[in-house]
Amino acid sequence: MNNKYIFKSQRLGFRNWKDCDTENLFALNSDKDIMEFFPYLPSLEQTKDFIERMTTQFENNGFCYFAVDELETEEFIGFIGITEQTFEADFTPCVDIGWRLDKKYWNKGYASEGAKRSLEFAFNDIKLESIKAVAPKINLKSRKVMEKIGMKYVKDFKHPALKDDKRLENCVLYEINKEDF
Repeated sequence: MNNKYIFKSQRLGFRNWKDCDTENLFALNSDKDIMEFFPYLPSLEQTKDFIERMTTQFENNGFCYFAVDELETEEFIGFIGITEQTFEADFTPCVDIGWRLDKKYWNKGYASEGAKRSLEFAFNDIKLESIKAVAPKINLKSRKVMEKIGMKYVKDFKHPALKDDKRLENCVLYEINKEDF
């Protein structure tokens, strides 16, 4: 149990991905409510690719969107963490913070708690200077979490990966710097 988690918050354990997470993440990725602000529901193959990318990124950089368990039950609840973003924009490449949680864990403060702890990890352990966050402008839930954890709105932009989706292409960029955390 000691080495199971890379770090913890009050109620959450952050860890690298395991093969057994694939089915659980695929279930989250298949839920239309959870994926409301994404252009499509990822396939099982895309879910496996995501987990492989996160595992590789953790091995190479010491961070990723971590698999997250609720400590009390040790149940997988989704992911929270930081990852490299390289899509074409005037602020990339950058490291951004993100989360995706099973909806039975929504509205309990887990996203904010986990995101704050991920920022601590990013600034204190990884020694990053700045973290960004991106979301479709209409995703008010994620924007609320970004503001709750101290991130500041920077600007609106059109996300190049969403250019064919009129509902989602207008996005917002938020940022927090180490000295402001």
